Amino acid sequence: MFLQHFGLKFNPFTKEIPTENLFISQDLLELEHRLKYLQQTRGIGLVAGEPGTGKSTTLRKFVTELNPSLYRHCYFSLATVTLSEFYQALTLELGEQPANRRVVMFRQIQQAISSMYYDNRITPVIILDEIHMASNKLLEDLRLIFNFKMDSQNPFILILAGQPPIRNKLGLNINKPLRQRLAVKHIMQGLRQEEIKDYCNSRLRLAGLVEDIITEAAYEVIYSNSNGIPRVVNSLLTNAMIYACNQNQRSIDEEAIYHAQNELNI
Repeated sequence: MFLQHFGLKFNPFTKEIPTENLFISQDLLELEHRLKYLQQTRGIGLVAGEPGTGKSTTLRKFVTELNPSLYRHCYFSLATVTLSEFYQALTLELGEQPANRRVVMFRQIQQAISSMYYDNRITPVIILDEIHMASNKLLEDLRLIFNFKMDSQNPFILILAGQPPIRNKLGLNINKPLRQRLAVKHIMQGLRQEEIKDYCNSRLRLAGLVEDIITEAAYEVIYSNSNGIPRVVNSLLTNAMIYACNQNQRSIDEEAIYHAQNELNI
């Protein structure tokens, strides 16, 4: 087992890393600043990026740091929902029993948000993931649902998260009103080349490894094969450690990374 071989307490390259132990890359830091601004001003924000760049991880960190007495977060994915299912899910997330008609659910959602914010002094934080899968009709309804007091107030925080195609979809004229209401936008870029070494070592230190086991040449190969996408970096390192263990190596060199990449390409 490669964990025992390298003296690791656990696999450091999994997604089950506590948010307080996340490596704060420049990309993550920039997104955190934008989310903090959105927290102060409320309204709608967009987080886009390729799969594995850290969107969900950063949003998870954001909501775990919110004061539960002041904020209530709701999260769900739009990957497979219809417009009616979206209305029903959002109504349920806000603590209401969905009505049979969409127009009634529309009022339920707005009343629930208003009551939460104005009566209970709690700001609802609604995260809609896989937003690139949403239909134009759903995007149009989002603008209408989150229009309060003739668009003069924002008693909510709405975060739209998804892959890059959402930018093209928001570029359509039909979605121009929603695009204009975005208070913040951030496109995830992943790790910079100069951050790869610190990222890998920070993960290894968390798992109890004190020595450097990755060669300098290997870092270059890791970046060139991952383009700085953390999820790909994690997969490469996990497979490279398995390979090194099988070869009875105590270091991860470029050959181990090339082998790991071949394994991932199968």
